[in-house]
Amino acid sequence: MVDRRMARLREDYETEGLSVGEAHPDPVRQFGRWLDEAMAAGVLQANAMTLATADDRGSPSARVVLLKGYGPSGFVFYTHFGSRKSEELTANPRAALCFLWLELHRQVRIEGPVEAVSDAESDEYFASRPVGARIAAAVSPQSREIPDRASLERLVADKEAEFEDGDVPRPADWGGWRVHPERFEFWQGRRHRLHDRVAYVADGDGWRKVRLAP
Repeated sequence: MVDRRMARLREDYETEGLSVGEAHPDPVRQFGRWLDEAMAAGVLQANAMTLATADDRGSPSARVVLLKGYGPSGFVFYTHFGSRKSEELTANPRAALCFLWLELHRQVRIEGPVEAVSDAESDEYFASRPVGARIAAAVSPQSREIPDRASLERLVADKEAEFEDGDVPRPADWGGWRVHPERFEFWQGRRHRLHDRVAYVADGDGWRKVRLAP
């Protein structure tokens, strides 16, 4: 069944495009270039990304999380280790990331294996968070069923009283995950749906760039 309202939601993308030759030889550097341009353009929370995981049976799930660090060693986000995403990453340590910057008609996809970051790195990031966010991380049994919001707010109030000085330690069951990229795809919207797609595939110690059909 065709929903005519959805069928009418069309936009032709007027952009200069992206060629294989123009794309940086290093996909991490190309990502940094596009992320900087998204931030400069005022894209709201340009570090927001869809994280896709799968359990040990291959059943997928996806949600939006925030990128908190990236570089040659990988792309990092933080969460509760008891959450559904963490349980799936433990059982099946691979993930896919997707950044969508609609204002620039751009999308970046990243895929690869995943590992937990070090305790020292998790401690450093946790200490940089606002006190309220640290308390929330300490009390929330993420992804678990709770009776109501009031019960959660009581836990917050108790934790606030416990740490009146604001020095909330990182819970042992909270920390970061790092995705080690094996594949990138940079998508640039073009007119008439003839989009530009440039993929990077890991090739030994380097990367091989290819153009994909839209």
